[in-house]
Formats: sequence, structure tokens, C-alpha cells
Amino acid sequence: MSTHARQRRKITPHKARGSADHTARSGEKERRRLSVIAPPKEIDKPAKFEDTGDGASLFRDIDRQIHAALAPLTFGLSPISLYQAWLDWALHRAIAPGKQYRDLLKAFEKWARLRRYLIECGLKHEPAPTITPLPQDHRFHHPDWQKLSFSMMEQSFLLMQQWWHNATVGISGVSPRHERLVEFYSRQWLDMFAPSNFLATNPEAIERTLAEGGANLLRGYAHYLDDLTRTVTGKGPAGTEDFAVGGNLAVTPGEVIYRNDLIELIQYSPTTDKVKAEPILIVPAWIMKYYILDLSPHNSLVRYLVDQGFTVFCISWRNPGSELRDMGMDDYRRLGVMAALDAVETVCPGHKTHAVGYCLGGTLLSIAAAAMARDGDERLASVSLFAAQVDFEEPGELGLFIDESQVSFLEDIMWRQGYLDQRQMAGTFQMLRSQDLIWSRIVREYLLGDRDGMSDLMAWNADPTRMPYRMHSQYLRQLFLKNDLAQGRFKVGDEPVHLEDVHTPVFAVGTEKDHVAPWHSVFKLIHLFDTDVDFVLTSGGHNAGIVSEPGHRHRSFRRLEYRHGQVHPDPDQWSANAPVEEGSWWPVWAEWLARHSSDDVAPPPMGHAPYEPLCPAPGTYVLEH
Repeated sequence: MSTHARQRRKITPHKARGSADHTARSGEKERRRLSVIAPPKEIDKPAKFEDTGDGASLFRDIDRQIHAALAPLTFGLSPISLYQAWLDWALHRAIAPGKQYRDLLKAFEKWARLRRYLIECGLKHEPAPTITPLPQDHRFHHPDWQKLSFSMMEQSFLLMQQWWHNATVGISGVSPRHERLVEFYSRQWLDMFAPSNFLATNPEAIERTLAEGGANLLRGYAHYLDDLTRTVTGKGPAGTEDFAVGGNLAVTPGEVIYRNDLIELIQYSPTTDKVKAEPILIVPAWIMKYYILDLSPHNSLVRYLVDQGFTVFCISWRNPGSELRDMGMDDYRRLGVMAALDAVETVCPGHKTHAVGYCLGGTLLSIAAAAMARDGDERLASVSLFAAQVDFEEPGELGLFIDESQVSFLEDIMWRQGYLDQRQMAGTFQMLRSQDLIWSRIVREYLLGDRDGMSDLMAWNADPTRMPYRMHSQYLRQLFLKNDLAQGRFKVGDEPVHLEDVHTPVFAVGTEKDHVAPWHSVFKLIHLFDTDVDFVLTSGGHNAGIVSEPGHRHRSFRRLEYRHGQVHPDPDQWSANAPVEEGSWWPVWAEWLARHSSDDVAPPPMGHAPYEPLCPAPGTYVLEH
């Protein structure tokens, strides 16, 4: 345990564990069962524009209306945030003549390299390129890009892209965040004008057009009109109509045994004669619908766990509207995690619970586990966290879009409608992978006339959710901006919670290509929990790396078994030296769960009074749009 952790424990001592705590928890448990939601709380107002009774709130409301009206034009991004970054960069560059001169020399150097390449093209049949695309850049893989006229465009674009990267970084005085933001947006602008995006400069598109007599362009135009119509009418992308929740998605048998104003709790039917005594409670993120963990039968994590002999419960979050605008983070903890845990305890009495959290659900579960540890609640057998951050100091590229200006802008959007629709931020997530999600798709579908088939994961991704005003504002401010949870300032009730109070075993998963919860950020939980942590780094991204069923091709992982008291590992050094194991990480996790479970028992009943079956899985909340 760190000295800092010990100091914090002395400042905030544990409450006495005894009958008084048990009585308090029992009373709270009964109140949750009655599904009574606490009266709406006012969201914490910033110091500016407080309603002082002199009409100031009226002027603040005018500003909110203007900001909310701007949102569709800026894809939900604060224009001031971007302007501040560019201004910081431009002013510091203006007083850095040495940097300007160096960039000028770099420009002459790149022109010389391009000229040398063109000369070699005239002398050799296949000259070596002067620059090659990055490994993740697949825009120039077609062999016709090696022909002279097209190779010249490719080489000049890549050299210009490299020059702009060098020009936007390394300026003394620019804040690191502003530097990264300017570099990011300059890359986005350059990607817009890549020669691969246009018919006249894309050799693959030209070849396809000549071979098909322009039929590919007609198909592409039809695809464009179809996409435009679907966007205007609010329909999902092409192919989503082939997938239906409860039809061919989320079909693992089970029953909804509990419902309140925020969640439905699903208990899944057993498929084995005996099950592990300790049940599993899954807490998915409310920014997504839960059935990413119960997609098709062949890649359903829920079905896999049930077939391995576990009793599985899963929360299905309600898709909130404006009526739930004042639901806060603690409401999600109380009416979500804790209410579900009470139900699981009743159905499976006398046994602890394996709690599992995915993405934001993992962050919420960590908060709940820390509060339970503080209050002497020992109902958790283990905690598993998938792509879940508890320290937001380094949130990755997504953190570029979160600052005071951006959070205030989002709050004004949510203030008017009472929630944030995931569609309003879809452009932001697409920009993080614009080459793959925007420009390559435009080339493939509109120029080449090809249309990729819809997959279950893509259909799930096109089923958006909303987030209440109060909860999302608290999440962005307290966790993203202030990092209160990792710093021991996040309060549950009247006292802060500390992650180092959690002593139950932890299994954590990070994904190599995660743009939402970068694995380096996820890795920090090893340093924050005072317990044994088994960490798995798997191939894939934030979603595909988790939906990684046995038999999935091109999947691999690395594993770290950290034991409390050992020297804390360095993530880069560990990942460089850890052996790569081919296949899915699911069996490793199932074996870990079994190791932290007790004897096999007969399956519990489907529900137990007062948690009687209400309707078959997947329930009703998941169907809300």
C-alpha cells in the first residue's frame, strides 16, 4: 500500500462494521425494492450565471439556447475550444522564427526528395518510394498507385502530411493538449483532400469505372441517396433491418425479474445441471445497449458464461428521455448496481457475487465497490472490468474533445433537451478513425459501388442511446475533467470513496486499439486497487476486442498476473516482453472466475419473491428508441 493511500485512510477512517451497518443496509435494500426514486436534484451550477433573483438566469438561458442551436452546425463540438487551440499554436509559432526556419528547410528537403523520386521514376521501372504510408493507412494499397502519375500524387501527399505533422508539434510554450488538438485537426483536414478520395485521382476507381462502364458510379449514387434518406428519416444504416433484438440478437433465454425507473434486471436460464455457487452480475455501460454482450448465439458472452456453468444476471439500462434529466451518477449506482445486487442476493442467498463492469459500467462498478468496501459491505466475490477507466488523467484522443469549453457546450445542449443523444456525438467518434469510418467508406461505397454487409456488431452500434443531463454532466466534470475518483475526492453519500479500499480480486481487460479507453489508461487500475489484479491486453478495439469469442480469427492476448505487494509494473516494458497467446481471452477469464468460486450447486430458481419473472428476456427497456 502506498504512503499516500495510508495517509488518506487516516484522514477518512472506515465506519464501524456491525449490526448498525447491517440494519442501515437492510433499510436501504427495502427502499430500493419499492422502486421509489429520490426527488430530482438540481444539477450543480457553475459559479457564473447563478440565479440571483435579478434576472441573471434569463440571460444565461439565452446563451444556452444559442449554444444548443449551434450544436448541429459543429457536430456537437465547441468552436471556442478549437479556436483556443489554434490561437495558442499560432501565437507561439509567430514568435518562434527558429521553428519557422526549420520548417522551411524541411519543406525544401521534402521537395528535393520528391524531385529525386521523379528522376528515378524516369530512370527505373520501379523506383523505391521516398516515403511509405503508416501501417494503419490502407488508402494506397492498390498496385496501380505505383504507376508514375498516381505514385507522384501519393508521394507528394504523404510528404505533405509528414511536413504538417512536424510543423504542428514541437513549438515551445504550446500546451500539450492544444498541440495534440491542432495536430489532430490538421490531420483531419489533410485526410479530406487525399488523392484517394476523388474519382479523377484514384486509380482503383478509374479502373472500376472503365471496366463497368460507369455502373459502379450509378450504384454509388444509389447508395448515397439511400444513406441520405435514412439519415433524414432517422432510419438505421442499410442492413440493420436484417437484425432484430429478440429475433436474432439478444436471444439467450432468460427472464426479467426486476424493474425500476432506470433498469431491468435479466436472469438467464441455466444450461447445465450444476452451476457455480457464486452468481455473476454484469453492469454494462449506459452509453450503449447491453446486448453487445449477448449478440448472436455464436459470439454471446452471456451465453458462453451460462454454458460454462455460471448463473448470470445482467442489467439492461433504460434509454432515458427528458423525464429523467435529473438522474445523477449516484442514482445510477443506487438504482442500478446496488438495486441489482440486492436482487441477485435474494435469488442466490448466502453467496457472494462476481461483479462485471464494461466501459462506463466498469467505472460505476468501481465506485460502487469502493463505497461497499468503505461501508463494510462484503457481498462481492470479485470484480471484473472490461475496457473501463478509473483514472482519467490520460483518456486518449477522446480527451481532446473534453475541456471546460466543451463540457459547458454539451451541458447547454443537454439543458435544452434534458439528455445527450449518442447520435449528436457520432461525428466525434468517427473522426477518431476517419480514414476507416469516413473516407475509406465513401470511396468503397460511392466511388467503387461496393456495399459492405451489415454485421451484428455494426447493427448494435447503430442502435444509439441517450444520457441524462445531470448524470453526464457529473461524469464529464468529476471524472473526466477533475479526475476525482482516482484522486480520492469522489463522494458517495457525504464521504469520498477510495479505490485502494477494494481488496476483492480484480480481473481487468484492455484492448490494443481502444480509442475510448486506451489500454495504458485502463492499466492504471493496477496501481490504484490494493489487491491482486489479473490484467489481459487483447487485440482489437473497444468493442471488437471484448466480443472475442473462442474460434474468432486473428485474436490474441497477453496476460499479467500482478499480486498485491509486488513491484508495480511498467506497462510498456511489460507489453514488450509478455508472450503473445493466440485465441480468445474468454476461457482464461472463465477459468479465473471458477478459481474464485466455491462448490457447484443446483441452479437457483428463476426469480425469488419479491423478484418474480416479469417478462422474457431481453425485456422492454432495450427496445426503447
